[in-house]
Amino acid sequence: MDRETALARARAIASEVLAPAAAANDREGRFSVEAVRALGESGLLGLLLPEDLGGAQLDTKDFADITAILAEVDPSVAMVFVMHVLACAAILAAPDRTRLQPILEDIAQGRHLSTLAFSEAGSRSHFWAPVSRAERNGNAVRISARKSWVTSAGYAQSHVVSTLAADGGGPTDSTLYLVLADAAGLSVAGAWDGMGMRANAAAPMTLEGCEVSPGMQLTSDGAGFAAMMEVVLPLFNLGSAAVALGICRAVVAATTGHLKTARFEHLGASLGEALPTLRAQLATMQIQTDGLAARIDDLVRHLAQPDELTTLRVLETKAAAGECAIEVTSLAMRTCGGAAFSKHTSIERFFRDAQAGAVMAPTADVLRELIGKALLGLPLF
Repeated sequence: MDRETALARARAIASEVLAPAAAANDREGRFSVEAVRALGESGLLGLLLPEDLGGAQLDTKDFADITAILAEVDPSVAMVFVMHVLACAAILAAPDRTRLQPILEDIAQGRHLSTLAFSEAGSRSHFWAPVSRAERNGNAVRISARKSWVTSAGYAQSHVVSTLAADGGGPTDSTLYLVLADAAGLSVAGAWDGMGMRANAAAPMTLEGCEVSPGMQLTSDGAGFAAMMEVVLPLFNLGSAAVALGICRAVVAATTGHLKTARFEHLGASLGEALPTLRAQLATMQIQTDGLAARIDDLVRHLAQPDELTTLRVLETKAAAGECAIEVTSLAMRTCGGAAFSKHTSIERFFRDAQAGAVMAPTADVLRELIGKALLGLPLF
């Protein structure tokens, strides 16, 4: 699949599948199985997978652009897509793909949705430091863990699960495993009912003695932390920023439409024509949105050709994107006033969804701590 075909398919899914259902799915907290089906049938679930597995073999620029297209209509679906792509990257990076190849081929054919299960209540926003520990069971391991914020919980066919290695001595001595959704002992521990991102099924998940065979181990013992930092985190921060960009573009468009159509009848003018303060706020929203787009493009370049600034760009981009989305949607709420507050536009939904980026691990505060350490030459972890 070439880039233009992929983008065209994403736009078609956004307009034909996501747009008609996004508001209702948000209101009801309903996961869009229709969106996942459409993404699968379009070949986009295999976006980064190589062609020899049946994938599209596209790149991080395409990932960011497609994520933003989806987020401009439904950020919940965009986050489902992001977590799936991250899981695919983790599976693809496994040193031995013998048992994993049929799963990757199913993903490429659109028959398999995957996701991450890293966060635990005990380590909170430090997602890289699980408190659960694998137990050896002959050649296999058993995992018991309480995972939180598992996007697509109850809908994904597999989960990339982190846990401390059986012999691990510290919080970063972790291992990654692929646990199938039908594994004995795995269950969704509760319903998801959040302020925003209400349709991505980000529910807690419990593993009770789930047995995982050696062929489903994605990293060597203790190498999970490196995979999380080197494979997953850069893509997650890029994907999260792309979701924020889609949100910003959506509310800029909605605000522009409102200022053009809402009128002061007694003045015979639209809000945009009559009030320069509103035009200035709209301009600020556009400037911030374009700045975020440029920052994302810069991160894509750094991921393609890493240098001494790449780590900083990975950390900075998510922190800046989360704050940008909050600022731009807040301005949209103020600019559109009662129309936005009373849900006459889509802006209120995007405003709620925008809050997720700053509190999704690694949070904006954690990222600032890591950025400060990097600037001072201190160890990050």
